[in-house]
Amino acid sequence: MSELPRNKTVTAWLAFVLGQLGLHRFYLFGVKDKLAWLHPLVAAIGWYGVYRVQLYGQDDQLAWLLVPCLGFTLAATAIAAIYYGLTATEKWNARYNSCLPASTAGDTNWLTMGAIVFSLLFGATALMASIAFSFQRYFEYQIEEAKKTSQ
Repeated sequence: MSELPRNKTVTAWLAFVLGQLGLHRFYLFGVKDKLAWLHPLVAAIGWYGVYRVQLYGQDDQLAWLLVPCLGFTLAATAIAAIYYGLTATEKWNARYNSCLPASTAGDTNWLTMGAIVFSLLFGATALMASIAFSFQRYFEYQIEEAKKTSQ
């Protein structure tokens, strides 16, 4: 049974588009990869936080903890897409296509660069939004508690 080559461009786009489901890790390492199963769990926790914000409003303290899980997952998978896309061809083929003869699956092309650019844009946005949401909620909570204490 021959192993199929792992394509760097496909991996980068999977990490960018479907990274929160862990599909890029399933593609590279198979269904036995524990980190691949962790991605959808953490993303689901974050999506539950978004649901709580919609249901209870922005003052829900549990949502403060849950929503950043989604943002950090999206940012982490964007970083993974950038990492995979920028990996040197020789290093990629040595790591993921070592049992195959010389392969072009690790070549960098314009589609790979597109995944890198979009991942950088989206990942930075997701990370900054998560940090801003968390700190804003935290400081508003601290101000409310200080007002209660001072009265």
